[in-house]
Amino acid sequence: MAAIPDQARFDYIIVGAGPAGCVLANRLTESGRHRVLLLEAGGHDRHIWIHIPLGYGKLFDNAKVNWLYKTEPEPELNNRQIIQPRGKVLGGSSSINGLLYVRGQHEDYDHWRQLGNTGWGFADVLPYFRRAEDQARGGDDFHGVGGPLAVSDVSEPHPLCEAFIEAAQQAGIPRNDDFNGAAQEGAGYFQLTAKNGRRWSTAVGYLRQARRRHNLAVVSDALGSRILFSGRRAIGVEYIQHGITRTAYADGEVIVSGGAFNSPQLLQLSGLGPAKILRDLGVAVIADMPGVGADLRRADGSDGRRRRNSQPGAGGGPELGMGNLSAIHGCAGAAAACHRYWRAGRALTASRLCHGRPCGAARSRDA
Repeated sequence: MAAIPDQARFDYIIVGAGPAGCVLANRLTESGRHRVLLLEAGGHDRHIWIHIPLGYGKLFDNAKVNWLYKTEPEPELNNRQIIQPRGKVLGGSSSINGLLYVRGQHEDYDHWRQLGNTGWGFADVLPYFRRAEDQARGGDDFHGVGGPLAVSDVSEPHPLCEAFIEAAQQAGIPRNDDFNGAAQEGAGYFQLTAKNGRRWSTAVGYLRQARRRHNLAVVSDALGSRILFSGRRAIGVEYIQHGITRTAYADGEVIVSGGAFNSPQLLQLSGLGPAKILRDLGVAVIADMPGVGADLRRADGSDGRRRRNSQPGAGGGPELGMGNLSAIHGCAGAAAACHRYWRAGRALTASRLCHGRPCGAARSRDA
């Protein structure tokens, strides 16, 4: 990671090296004209379980790469708290998630356009999806090749997924072999952000090439604590690294890309948010913005996992990884699966071991 002096100046400062931050760091440094600082609260993405697809379950309770957020007790769920994994590492949540590549429904984008967000209709964003993608199946009207984001099929089908898809068809739900194609409705296998059996996070796809450029500085273990303002113009960022408060200044823009939870938190700490809440917390108000921190929605789903026994790591919960591999395959099967993985980059994926949601069903927005 780059070592930069305190109060250094850049053209752009990006707070958060997650999916958005990595893409922005790549694009803004591409011309070589702009000096860019990328701040990340976590560390480097060297952890072995980041790159082996099955390992995402090993990262759910790892505070080194995960913020370990939980919801408040949910009255509708018998007051249980639901884990909200968020990446604290280069690549952000794209380095710890379940690797599923799902763009969303066409109708949602078109609805945003209808609300007045010009340029956000599905026809408007599709060229950018295609440009970003390196689709293992090849290019077509909905997919691209040669982009920085690798997308591939599940390497080995699973009997439970096959049974689920067949049952969905018997119930009148059509089979869908491409949730990112002409329509999302149907049942089938999801594609993965993976290549040659390895996770393809935005840190791998976008940031790796950008870090070779002299005009990008990446600073890890740097928690953004406040955006600095001159009047109502953002001019820099205050951040904490190894217990020391540092500052950096932007001659162009400060870009906040800390994710669904950390971005609104940083904005509120900086004086942008609901005025009453900020004043009650002793934060000087720069702009009364009631929408900051509001309207978060979570995509709910259920996992089709099975338990072999109640031992920790044996399946059915967040304790995934090699324990589950042995529980499902047996010792000999686990050894064979590991051998196949290291030799050919196959298996050891969420799908083969029946963790996560390698297959699923979707309905249209208006259904």
